[in-house]
Amino acid sequence: MKACIFDLDGTLTDTLESILYSVNKSLQEMDLPAISDKQCERFVGNGARYLMEHALDAAGDKGASRIDEAMQVYSRIFGANCTYRVTPYDGITELLKSLKEMGIKLAVLSNKPHGQTVDVVQTIFGRDIFDQIQGQTDLVPRKPDPAGIYHLLEKMGASRKECLYIGDSEVDIATGFAAGVRCIGVEWGFRSRQVLADAGARYIISTPEQILQFIS
Repeated sequence: MKACIFDLDGTLTDTLESILYSVNKSLQEMDLPAISDKQCERFVGNGARYLMEHALDAAGDKGASRIDEAMQVYSRIFGANCTYRVTPYDGITELLKSLKEMGIKLAVLSNKPHGQTVDVVQTIFGRDIFDQIQGQTDLVPRKPDPAGIYHLLEKMGASRKECLYIGDSEVDIATGFAAGVRCIGVEWGFRSRQVLADAGARYIISTPEQILQFIS
C-alpha cells in the first residue's frame, strides 16, 4: 500500500460543532430558527450547498428559496469559524504518525470548501503530515465523483491498487466504489454502522488503529 486518502469531517476530525455553530449563526442572521445537532449531522457530507439547502428547508424556508443568500452568509461565517472547537478523533494523530513513519503518502479529500479544508487540516495536524489536501472547488467535482481521488493519486504517484480510501458516510463508500479503490468505512463519525453497511461497505472499523491491518 502506497497511499491513504482520508475524508475529513467525521473521519479525521469531529467538526460537527463548528458546522452547527456556523449554520445556526447563518440562520439567525436570516431571521430563521436554528436546527438541531442531529439534523445537522444528517445534512453533512455532500458539500456546503446541500447542507444549507436542507438547513433552510428544516428551518422553514421550504424548497430553500433563499439558498443564494444563505450561501453568501454561510461562506462568510464558516470561513471565520471553520476550526471552532474542532478536535481530532481519539487515535487519529497516533495513526497518522504511524503511517507517516511507514512511508505511506497521506491525503485529505473533502466536500468542505477547499479553503476551509486546508485551514482545518493545517490547524489541527500541522503542515507536515499530509502530502496533499483537496477540498471542494469548481475544478474538482465533489464526491461521490471519483475525480478527486484520481487527482490526488496522480499528485502522489500512486495507482488505484496502491490506495486506501477512508470515510464515515455513504457518500464516501460510493466514492470508493466509483474510483475503484479499496474503501474503509469508519463508525466513529457522522453515520451509523448500519448506514455504511446499507451503502455496501465491505470493511467497517471501530478504531483508527485498525486501519494498520490493511497496510501491506
